[in-house]
Amino acid sequence: WINPKPPAFHTGKRVAIIGSGPAGLAAADQLNKAGHWVRVFEREDRVGGLLMYGIPGMKLDKGVVDRRVSLMRAEGVDFVTGAHIGPQIPVEEVRKGSDAIILATGSTWPRDLKIPNRNLDGIHFAMEYLTKNTKSILEDDSVTPANQSPEEEGLISAHGKNVIVIGGGDTGNDCIGTAVRQGAASITNFELLPEPPANRGDGNPWPQFPKVFRVDYGHAEVQTHYGNDPREYSILSKEFVSDGSTGRVKGVNTVRVGWEKDEKGAWKMQEVEGSEKFYPADLVLLSMGFLGPEKELLEQMKVEQDARSNIKTVEHPGHHHHRGKYETNVSGVFAAGDCRRGQSLVVWGINEGRQAARAVDAHLRHGRASDLPVSGGLLVRDGPVTSDDPEARPGATTVVAPVRS
Repeated sequence: WINPKPPAFHTGKRVAIIGSGPAGLAAADQLNKAGHWVRVFEREDRVGGLLMYGIPGMKLDKGVVDRRVSLMRAEGVDFVTGAHIGPQIPVEEVRKGSDAIILATGSTWPRDLKIPNRNLDGIHFAMEYLTKNTKSILEDDSVTPANQSPEEEGLISAHGKNVIVIGGGDTGNDCIGTAVRQGAASITNFELLPEPPANRGDGNPWPQFPKVFRVDYGHAEVQTHYGNDPREYSILSKEFVSDGSTGRVKGVNTVRVGWEKDEKGAWKMQEVEGSEKFYPADLVLLSMGFLGPEKELLEQMKVEQDARSNIKTVEHPGHHHHRGKYETNVSGVFAAGDCRRGQSLVVWGINEGRQAARAVDAHLRHGRASDLPVSGGLLVRDGPVTSDDPEARPGATTVVAPVRS
């Protein structure tokens, strides 16, 4: 059982963290331990970001998140919810009271499917569906996906509906699992790419991530409850079909595609003639990945983005190398997590937050090495900590060890 351990001293420096997902929470925890005052801004009504609303409760009990947040509060971290920095709260208000800022906003700009009739009712982004489902459950302890009222205001319910999830990955799989629990009539998952092989191909050697056929929990649950694997491979959605009267979706027109390499070795998609098919659907969930962080805040702060639309960060040469690769083009503004590296796993977000915290700590110490943990070993110092060192902290180590950034 973990008990709160507030820092033994305070530096007087203040850090604002925008976003309370894995990266934001990890950074806040470390910077608070370093003795800085930390305030975390979260636009939703609960702290946790992706951990709270992006991952369904059957995968991550929200009590675990709440308990960790309560522990951090008891240790001195300040959380502000309902605070949408940029669109609703001017970023200058955050700047004025902060010695450094960490952007940990996630990669939340969803990839859309711009085909005819996209504006029909019943077509939603996956994260909207998952978020509203989780909020419904958290607002009433007696509610589960199985007993939610389909008529509940604001809820997107799959109960009794033919559901199509377009796109795979963890988010698509979570949509499938949630729809099973809500009592969908049928569930189909469209994948544009062909079915992966059972074993690694010659072009996919270790240690590359294995591109092989796998069954996740959502697929297994559909197999158990409906008697079939929900996935349809090499399917291209061509048009959403209207019910003709209420403006709701009633299905998707599709075509099969084949994949062949051109003369340069690049994969090319070709529609298969005569393979057109209509799939009935009362609810369509778009789970095709994300295009990067939302831009309004970045534009206000004049923070640059890279070619993939992620927040661009830079390596600092010379005596600034302790800031690592997490500072943006704006001095004192750092980035961590999916908004910096692109959508990824929670463990990567946590690592990003911890390493960004080191970079911020070094920045606040005017370039001196941070005492905070580093991935792969202890920190290489510029020199030993001595008793007359004004920057020394209680318990600081003088050990020098290799570091892997």
